[in-house]
Amino acid sequence: MNWIAIVVLAAGTYALRFAGPVLRDRITVSDELKRYLSLAAIALLAALIATAALVEGGKFVGIARPAGVLVGAVLAWRKAPFVVVVVAAALTAALLRVAGVE
Repeated sequence: MNWIAIVVLAAGTYALRFAGPVLRDRITVSDELKRYLSLAAIALLAALIATAALVEGGKFVGIARPAGVLVGAVLAWRKAPFVVVVVAAALTAALLRVAGVE
């Protein structure tokens, strides 16, 4: 049963990815719809980041993880190198946890 589900999902994913280039010239999208789709992608990404940073197992994770994410976001916004962003975010969360801040 599991292998059937994996094969079906793989085929569906391939079909969706294949449909994009094939249908590109056949479907026209208005500029307003393009704008809304772009905004929807931003909102979806923000929601994923928020849930990953704030909640685990249906409960609030505390202050340390969101603080680390905030430090990483500020550094990314300031165009810091990716390694610096990741290390600073992890270090912020780790130091807060060592200090007893959950």
